[in-house]
Amino acid sequence: MRHWVEQAGLKSLIENDSAGTAEYISGNPPDRRSRQAADARGIEVGGRARQFQAADWDRFDYVLAMDRSNYEDLERIAPPEARSKLFLLRSFDPASPPGASVPDPYYGGAEGFEEVLDLCEAACRGLLDHLLERHALRAASGR
Repeated sequence: MRHWVEQAGLKSLIENDSAGTAEYISGNPPDRRSRQAADARGIEVGGRARQFQAADWDRFDYVLAMDRSNYEDLERIAPPEARSKLFLLRSFDPASPPGASVPDPYYGGAEGFEEVLDLCEAACRGLLDHLLERHALRAASGR
């Protein structure tokens, strides 16, 4: 998402971050195969994993889960007033079936990482369009 926000010239208006629901991932860098697939598309993937924190419900207007399992984990810990912030990422892709998850490519080959990037790109573009329309934002790129 960060890539498309920056391309649209909205970095000063849209803050985004990534966090997992499992503690064991904290501090880990992105998977090498994920970085390679993204690099080939000109997308920088960096940082270190962190666990989702209760304060994130207040910090962010949207909390996006990649799959149903993480959605359910987040739903369990969401304060009632924050549940409307929780979405499956692919719900912003108009071509995606309702309730669709992003598959985990970890145990597969490089093609799985390419598929995940395709799915995430479509969803992130849809999300950006949603943010532009819903929040009356103007992209510097004229999007």
